[in-house]
Amino acid sequence: MDDTETQKKDMRSTPAGDAMMPPYPMPAHEGEPPKEGEKIRAGAPLDVAATPVAREDEVVEALRSIFDPEIPVNIYDLGLIYDIKIADNGNTEIVMTLTAPACPVAGSLPQEVANVVAAVKGIGEVEVTITWDPPWTPANMSEVAKVALDMFRSEEHTSELQSRFGISYAVFCL
Repeated sequence: MDDTETQKKDMRSTPAGDAMMPPYPMPAHEGEPPKEGEKIRAGAPLDVAATPVAREDEVVEALRSIFDPEIPVNIYDLGLIYDIKIADNGNTEIVMTLTAPACPVAGSLPQEVANVVAAVKGIGEVEVTITWDPPWTPANMSEVAKVALDMFRSEEHTSELQSRFGISYAVFCL
């Protein structure tokens, strides 16, 4: 495998080596995108006498296990999670957005978020609310995401890559 093939393979893998990006084009989400304020639920009431309520960092860790299938960055560092509130009874409210209303996973990603967070020990019922305001932009991404997506390249480095790989214009699109 040459360096170019290795780089392509690395871009499609998580640190654990699992396939991240599909090797085929993904169709846009069919049907209507989730509406502003739409709520997705998962989980069950927590017995706080038997189980301590989870901390926010535990929820963030769980959210970092969820990836947009088109982008090799987790949804938390991508900036799709706007707010996390954990009540004293373990019930959790999350406000999130998507990169675009026509995102191929618009119909499934919010439910995945609800399910994954509900599976965290010390979390009760989970309610995920979709918002489109403010709209997501690449400015929402953490420094970790920007580094992972190589968004800090200098103009000289970009020119070098364009020459090396024989391309005249590089586009980063989310």
